[in-house]
Amino acid sequence: MRKKQIPSGLLLFSILLCFFFSSCSKKPVSRTMETTAYCGCSKCCSWERGSWTYMKLDFWNRYVSAGKGTGRDYTGQTANGAYPEEPEEGFFSMDSLQRPWMIPTRLVLFPWYFLPEDGTIAADTKYYPFGTRMYIPGYGWGIVEDRGSAIKGPDRIDLYFDSHADALQWGRRKLPVIIEKH
Repeated sequence: MRKKQIPSGLLLFSILLCFFFSSCSKKPVSRTMETTAYCGCSKCCSWERGSWTYMKLDFWNRYVSAGKGTGRDYTGQTANGAYPEEPEEGFFSMDSLQRPWMIPTRLVLFPWYFLPEDGTIAADTKYYPFGTRMYIPGYGWGIVEDRGSAIKGPDRIDLYFDSHADALQWGRRKLPVIIEKH
């Protein structure tokens, strides 16, 4: 008696179907965290224009002014080498529903805002490694790309803003954060 063989195409199709509909990532976790804000200014990131070596005449250069890297060039990059960003909602957002007359203008003048972008989050990388994605109410989605000297423990994160005024306005808030571990 011969065994029936499953055609290889059907087998491959069933494997792909299982892979497509199965959940490969872990379920998101919700945790109440203390959130603060920072920006790329000299107050938040400890840098200064010009070096005393050149009597501050090289004012176009930026140098680290505090910590173990004092005197090094300041590039503005995060701890994992990325440039920090504030989250962008993208074209398909609540703002598009509230102001539909702006859609043609956005498509013509700002096509790079078509897709949403995640913001930059600083966290303790012992608990949340680089690449961990989080949702913060009022801020949006962000990815852990930085760490800070004052960011310690699993219940503390720092959110990046483009301006110092926005960072000050955010202040310090305790919020339920959704964490997607990878």
